[in-house]
Amino acid sequence: MKLTLDLHDIYNRGDEIERALRRVFDEAAAKKAPVVEIIPGKGSGQLKKRVLRFLDRKDVKPLYHRVEKDSKNFGRLFVHFRWK
Repeated sequence: MKLTLDLHDIYNRGDEIERALRRVFDEAAAKKAPVVEIIPGKGSGQLKKRVLRFLDRKDVKPLYHRVEKDSKNFGRLFVHFRWK
């Protein structure tokens, strides 16, 4: 099972971006999903940087195992989880 979060529709609304990221993390925890695909899109790269800053926060980093940047598609990230 893989959850997907497409941020194209809310790219310019900062508070909604964070809420959407929190929501998908909560859903991943509830469903024990091993991977969440986050699609910030290609664009200028600012949205992807914002997502990476969110993932690097001290309160968020312990929630996941690792982040994989898609080598074939610059506008996509995979967040991997390890559930016990």
